[in-house]
Amino acid sequence: MLFGSIEYLNLLPFRVFLKKHYKRNSILHYRKGVPSELNRAFGQRRIDAAFISSIRAKRCRCGELGIVAKGEVISVFALPGKYRKDRESETSNALARVLGIEGEVLIGDKALQRYLNKPEEKRIDLALAWQEQTGLPFVFARLCYNRGYDKRLERTFAQAKTRIPRYILKKEAKKRGVRPKDILWYLEHISYGIGPMEKRALKRFYKLTPNLF
Repeated sequence: MLFGSIEYLNLLPFRVFLKKHYKRNSILHYRKGVPSELNRAFGQRRIDAAFISSIRAKRCRCGELGIVAKGEVISVFALPGKYRKDRESETSNALARVLGIEGEVLIGDKALQRYLNKPEEKRIDLALAWQEQTGLPFVFARLCYNRGYDKRLERTFAQAKTRIPRYILKKEAKKRGVRPKDILWYLEHISYGIGPMEKRALKRFYKLTPNLF
């Protein structure tokens, strides 16, 4: 199976889980990329499964896992000023428009790094703004598949308490220019299960973005 791997820290627990789960199995291969790139590859059926941006997942076959924020997400925000898209994003760009928020959209590890380096900078956390307007969590991506996907995998992940080894934390921290404890703190803002509230949130988001499908 060719799995599209978003290389942001928000999926680090799932990547660690996959490597552990498939450590003696050579059937899993990865294609790395940012969300917008993997969306295109998935739509062209060049990868078998991936966490696909919610804005593109509506008509896909999806499981019960996603990238979810129940309030502040830290790594998706808008800086004051004229509206400007993040080229790596699709869902977050649409979310800013839905919320009526102007400014430059920033997502992913570069946004997290900026948050940590400039804690006093004025910004609008898009997931928090959504939660304040709707009372719902926000689903940034869903685990979707074209073929070859075993849903038992997501059940195993949901039940597992994935621990990120210290050496991986140190490696990722050095790579991203943050501290290991920053990564652990950041991951406390992310969850992965798609339950009734998350499905309500997706339905609301899709209703507000009809022209994007």
